[in-house]
Amino acid sequence: MTFYRRLVLAALALTTLVVVFGAYVRLSDAGLGCPDWPGCYGRLTPHHAATDILHTHAADPHGPVSLPKAWKEMIHRYLAASLGLLIIAIAVLAWRRRDDPASSPRVAAALVGIVIFQGLLGKWTVTLLLKPAIVTAHLLGGLATLGLLAWLTLKAWRMPPVTVSRSLRGAARFAFVLLAVQIMLGGWTSTNYAALACSDFPACQGSFWPPADYAGAFHVVRELGMTADGQILSFAALTAIHWSHRLGAALTALVLSLLAWALSRRRATRVAGLALFAALALQTALGVANVLFSLPLPLAVAHNAGAALLVGVMVTINYRMRAMPRLAAVGRSEHERAEHKNSYA
Repeated sequence: MTFYRRLVLAALALTTLVVVFGAYVRLSDAGLGCPDWPGCYGRLTPHHAATDILHTHAADPHGPVSLPKAWKEMIHRYLAASLGLLIIAIAVLAWRRRDDPASSPRVAAALVGIVIFQGLLGKWTVTLLLKPAIVTAHLLGGLATLGLLAWLTLKAWRMPPVTVSRSLRGAARFAFVLLAVQIMLGGWTSTNYAALACSDFPACQGSFWPPADYAGAFHVVRELGMTADGQILSFAALTAIHWSHRLGAALTALVLSLLAWALSRRRATRVAGLALFAALALQTALGVANVLFSLPLPLAVAHNAGAALLVGVMVTINYRMRAMPRLAAVGRSEHERAEHKNSYA
């Protein structure tokens, strides 16, 4: 295993940890455990800022600041900063070995840009007091980082292509886009604390079309729990957010199931199809369990991890299908050149 491969694999593992631990921080209401950035009350660690943290907690025991929450928030920042350094190292190595087909310097450079933007989103998450649009974008940025690192890992390990029809490749791309939209709806549901707006399943509030305010549910630029004009966000708006995520989940599950079925019918893609079936079944079960058991923290974090798993599976499927035509063409041209050369030998 080359050093570059180890580095990419380590970054992929660390990104998974950062995404899952970030969900844990958000879902345990520790996102403002340190109300400034990048330090904690201007200090490097919560240990050094313990006096300020304890004073704030004593003034408001039910507020967002406490020593355990501060440690959760800062550990997430330490992990994210370490990941940023790792990605910069990957980008430097990728450009140094840019003639190697197993590296992808442009993707690595794009990752550096995403990580820098992620750092800004992390800052704004705190300084702008958990605005839903910022927190949702931060979640999507984490999953985008995970997806690109999965792509880099597959390329570094020279995963072989599979032969599929053009229509199946198109279906896989469409399914991936739909999954991205569904994850966005899930992030919007989580960051608006709308996960418990529907406490029954499969209906919502005893109806398959509950009273909902869709017009007020998707205003992007607003404060947490508020409408665009500064009023308290209504329960009907929270219902609209949750039900939109639920309907999107049904549509996404249907499309991914059809894709998994199509993949599993072909010998070359059977493992990918079964993996997609398994990841989808797990994520669906976690989503239903979160509703039925009123969003316990372990299940809620696991649901975020399930989304990351689906992204990884779909990146793998699309990478192998996308890589096939180009690699096959290169192989044919090299073979033809060799035959042409031999004919004149």
